[in-house]
Amino acid sequence: MTQIYEQHLWGGKSFDFYSGEGSHDSKIVVPYLEAITTFFKSHNNTLTVCDLGCGDFNIGKQLFKYTLKYDAVDIVERLIERNKITFKEDHLQFHCLDIAKDQLPVADCVIIRQVLQHLSNAEINSVVKKLSDYKYIIITEHIPNEDFIPNKDIISGQGIRLKYKSGVDLLKAPFNLEVTEQSILHTYVLEGNKGLILTTLYTL
Repeated sequence: MTQIYEQHLWGGKSFDFYSGEGSHDSKIVVPYLEAITTFFKSHNNTLTVCDLGCGDFNIGKQLFKYTLKYDAVDIVERLIERNKITFKEDHLQFHCLDIAKDQLPVADCVIIRQVLQHLSNAEINSVVKKLSDYKYIIITEHIPNEDFIPNKDIISGQGIRLKYKSGVDLLKAPFNLEVTEQSILHTYVLEGNKGLILTTLYTL
């Protein structure tokens, strides 16, 4: 991930760090933010939230004010150090962690936005085992906009499963996440048959 940011493989060469169009394109970002803030407000802004894969924090900076406490996590050390300097609030903390290996911050709700799609099944499984610690899980994934075979394995990195006509579905094998309730918070269909971005709320 450090190399991706250093070489601007997700674009944004005029930025020091850039987490891709999915974090900056207003057509994607604005309705996503509306959906998440509505959920946070429905809990009177009292939720503690853990953001796994916070990236350049263009999304998180617009969410944390609706929470009681916001822990933002990323694996890229220089990115986290930059975020600590750039974004400062009493109830906001940044952590440099490997979400597949390290212990994660305690919270009511976890946000994982277009992160799992870049990980191998083994790493996703490691993350899934920790999700039972949270009451609410908000997952955003870039998936095909047609029937597909879920969870084809990949090597962790810049790419995602879309080119293999697959996508991450935590409720299916080999992850089999057990939830009590699920609801779709937001769907954005990309132009040119490039799939869709799906945000789902799971309640454990």
